[in-house]
Amino acid sequence: MSRMKILVSDKLAEEGLTILREGDAFEVDCRYDLKPEQLRETIGSYDALIVRSGTQVTEEVIAAATRLKVIGRAGVGLDNVDLKAATKKGIIAMNTPGGNTTSTAEHAFSLIMALARNIPQAHSSMKAGKWERGKFQGVELYGKTLGVIGLGRIGSTVAKFAQGFGMSIKAYDPFLSAEMAAKRGIVMATLEDLFRNSDFITVHVPKTDETKGMIGEKEINMMKKTVRLVNCARGGIIEEAALVQALASKRIAGAALDVYDEEPPASDQPLLKFDACVLTPHLGASTAEAQVNVAIEIAYTVRDALLGKGIRNAANFPSLDEESYKALEPYIDLGDKLGKFAGQLVSGGIKEIRTVYGGILPKYNMMPIAMSIVHGVLKPILVDNINAINSMDIARERGIAVTEIIENEQEFGNCIKLQIVTDKETLEVWGVLSANKKPRIVKVNNVYVEAVPSGHILFIRNKDVPGIVGAVGTALGNAGINIAYITFGREKEGATAVSVVNVDGEMPAAVIEGLRAVAGIQFVKMLKV
Repeated sequence: MSRMKILVSDKLAEEGLTILREGDAFEVDCRYDLKPEQLRETIGSYDALIVRSGTQVTEEVIAAATRLKVIGRAGVGLDNVDLKAATKKGIIAMNTPGGNTTSTAEHAFSLIMALARNIPQAHSSMKAGKWERGKFQGVELYGKTLGVIGLGRIGSTVAKFAQGFGMSIKAYDPFLSAEMAAKRGIVMATLEDLFRNSDFITVHVPKTDETKGMIGEKEINMMKKTVRLVNCARGGIIEEAALVQALASKRIAGAALDVYDEEPPASDQPLLKFDACVLTPHLGASTAEAQVNVAIEIAYTVRDALLGKGIRNAANFPSLDEESYKALEPYIDLGDKLGKFAGQLVSGGIKEIRTVYGGILPKYNMMPIAMSIVHGVLKPILVDNINAINSMDIARERGIAVTEIIENEQEFGNCIKLQIVTDKETLEVWGVLSANKKPRIVKVNNVYVEAVPSGHILFIRNKDVPGIVGAVGTALGNAGINIAYITFGREKEGATAVSVVNVDGEMPAAVIEGLRAVAGIQFVKMLKV
């Protein structure tokens, strides 16, 4: 069996490389400082790509990545990865949100202290042989209000540091409840309240379309003239032009940046001329401990994803620990086969894919199952252009609603019920796992069956009349087609019946046409699951 190939295109600590090289599962190539065209030329032979902030994983790179399954970013954020292109191609994009939490939080708080006490300016003055005590009078942190935008791992850690210095915390984070914040001694605020009433403001949110430029001229004009701004998150969250104007007009007391719109900044960057602006060259994660931590974390994360041992810290796939992944894996497989089975039977334009869960399933994150179901339903239509990672986006692009429902009282234990709503019909198919955790179809609309959703399947809907089974058996026998499994079911005597026949190979079109001509047979279709 050939080994999977991993390309590491930015420098990674040796501790991470050692993890990837353990055993014989992977071949690891370290090729630092590849030019964009070189990366495009070489990426096609790799199963995984590990980067830091240097490599730009563009749409063009992803288009050339014919084998790529995983992109791992050793650090916080994925702004150097075209996440939309990765998702569309079905590539899992992962990062290490915890590996440099302490390092970045410490750096942010160091900048807060440097601003408060004018430490960089005083240091430069001393180095120049001066003694200017009066010039560098600062302010205390004790009793001041720190506004924290984004209470994730880093923002929460900065808030904790600040509380140790006697600061009050106002925070803006739409995803954290006021009750949870109160337990941490933090007051939740609107952005306007935070802007108007904070003495220091620190930013800890990812750079997205919503957060880009979230602090501009309008927002700065709401702030106290004594406010000091800190950004150790991503360049562009604070508009640099607005910040330059505010510093030039002394509208604010100071600012400290570790990140910039353009990195490295141009030599004529206007922010460089202000004494009240403290600048560092993207040092948030630049500690020996952080470098090792993110290398180890991304190595384990990428390794486990490639080996099917769980998916963590993915931006475009639900995170699952190994235990949850093992528990859900057979249901993910069931969902995919259920979707393929039903997707080939349904007629009309699909309007909604509705999944109903029961039993133990609601205790887990069920999104991976939903993604596999949607993939299964749409796969027969889109063939090579869809997989589980991009299935939800493709459904959304096509205007197909995806709905998940929890139903505690179900006819079958741990059942997945799939309903596909089209402009012509609603098809309902029920799936469970057998005793040995193999997928089984147990109901199609109102007909109970015991079908194996695997391989080549002949699906027949007919009137419940004598002679159908014999006609099917004779037709297949005459064509030399072997039956692997067969199951029958009916709504009630004399009503609609269903036959599901697993066969050992493709069915000639003439055989299918012959079956359609049999009296009593209403529908015949060959499925491939």
